[in-house]
Amino acid sequence: MSHVKVEIASQPDCWRQAAKMADSAVLPAPGERVAVAGCGTSWFIAKAYAALREQAGHGETDAHQASEFPIGRDYDRVITITRSGTTTEVIDLLAALDGRTPTTVITADPEAPAVAMAGEAIVLDFADELSVVQTRFATSTLALLRAHLGTDIEAVARDGEAAVRLPLPVHPALAEQITFLGRGWTVGLAEEAALKCREAAGWWAEAYPAFEYRHGPIAIARSRRVVWAFGEVPEGLAAEVEATGASFVHSKHNGGYWGAGEDFDPMADLIVAQRVAVLFATSQGFDPDHPRGVTRSVVLP
Repeated sequence: MSHVKVEIASQPDCWRQAAKMADSAVLPAPGERVAVAGCGTSWFIAKAYAALREQAGHGETDAHQASEFPIGRDYDRVITITRSGTTTEVIDLLAALDGRTPTTVITADPEAPAVAMAGEAIVLDFADELSVVQTRFATSTLALLRAHLGTDIEAVARDGEAAVRLPLPVHPALAEQITFLGRGWTVGLAEEAALKCREAAGWWAEAYPAFEYRHGPIAIARSRRVVWAFGEVPEGLAAEVEATGASFVHSKHNGGYWGAGEDFDPMADLIVAQRVAVLFATSQGFDPDHPRGVTRSVVLP
């Protein structure tokens, strides 16, 4: 069995462990103006958290790619997310912010350079991965952040345990392309699901905010293509997608799929998408632990 399959299956327990750290972790207080930064998967998790924090009324929260961070903008705290703690863009950002803004890094390696550079560090070493492809570190980071906002992670973890076992709603022999959609905080999850398909399997996958999908991207929908929505779905969208011949996948559509409950958490839905990405990889003979052209950390010269 590949490392990534084991890591995907371990996520619910990792979420529970991350949630226990929420009360002691140095994370933003209500009312603080906050920025969250990362690269790739970490950026998508940052976007999900930013939307959730604002939705919870905790204060203005921006999410930035580390390479495009607006250094001149004032924040009360900057959170950086980096599994390896070595990503060049994050290291450069922490160096630029040194002495200007309080910083917290969330990482998997207690000895990483980012830990020494940040003002505070939250180490999720139990969620580190042997696979190049990120799964449990990213979702455990989000579990930590959601728990800090008051979410009951035990309920989310139970959904995650179901997601590990449920039959997959998409098969590579029947789907040549997938578009993932989200609303609010689940836009970040949709983007992460699409990235998993691209990096693990080289599969054609896109992601959009759900309302934006009808503004052009729906033109590629047709037979043997899939539209997979996380969270809330705009009224009428499922029917419009199915009218093109494409398949519409959603945990609450037409009474639910593969046994997912009415309140199935979108983070558990992401587990199913991760499993689909791995299936797409192995069906082509690819090694999902070591995708082509992808490294554990981007360290630039």
